[in-house]
Amino acid sequence: MYFFLVAIAAFFSLLIAGLIVYYAVKYRRRAPDAVGTVVHGGIVLEIAWTVIPLLISMVIFVWGASVFFAMSRPPEETMNVYVVGKQWMWKFQHLDGEREINELHVPVGRAVKLIMTSEDVIHDVFVPAFRVKADVLPGRYTHIWFQPTKPGRYHLFCAEYCGTRHSGMIGEVVVMEPSDYQAWLSGGAPEGSLASAGEKLFADLACNTCHRPEAQSRGPVLQGLFGKTVTLQTGETVVADEAYIRESILNPSAKVTAGFQPIMPTFQGLVSEEQLLELIEYVKSLR
Repeated sequence: MYFFLVAIAAFFSLLIAGLIVYYAVKYRRRAPDAVGTVVHGGIVLEIAWTVIPLLISMVIFVWGASVFFAMSRPPEETMNVYVVGKQWMWKFQHLDGEREINELHVPVGRAVKLIMTSEDVIHDVFVPAFRVKADVLPGRYTHIWFQPTKPGRYHLFCAEYCGTRHSGMIGEVVVMEPSDYQAWLSGGAPEGSLASAGEKLFADLACNTCHRPEAQSRGPVLQGLFGKTVTLQTGETVVADEAYIRESILNPSAKVTAGFQPIMPTFQGLVSEEQLLELIEYVKSLR
């Protein structure tokens, strides 16, 4: 699409410049007292320079929209990595429990989805080599995805001014061959998966006393909840995604599920961003 736009711009720039020179020479004044002829109308010309730009613009719009949807909708099977921005570092959490700071290891050829939030102020993940960039906001999740095609080390920047050490909030994305990536994973500390850590935290916080597999428990059943449509007391419906689960933990009275009472306490200030990710991944694992 980029080269198509360059070609369109080059073609019409040369065409218009050439016609200017051509008509300037062809219709130049040949005598000092010559007067040009006034031309009235030209319906064919009017239609041509209205319809042709319209058709070109529609081609660009449709093509651009298809590219946008392809970029904004990750594939079904992605390698999910949680990202937490903090003054002034990037914290990465792999689903199998591996943690990294200012460095992200990924396998080549695999679609990678970053699920991002911030602990303090607005940050921005920017990997120029992958042409991906997105704000990282406190209190909500944003997503980007990419599929690296060549092993190597690629710069990672914060592209949103976030404080006095903003320029030092940098890192690297390390793209490895699949075998090297698996060796790197196995060489890390055996911390357990993110979902298993969330399961332990779920029990430590006594969440399992209300959220039980039985339909008659005091809280909604969490098995198979993620990705489904939830009906609220107000009659509205929401999709149970990462943002919904996060809000239900920190501000449970904001969206109360139909058929249940707003008796769940808030965990605002009691769990960290990393612990929120663990709880969310645990709920996602309850298929």
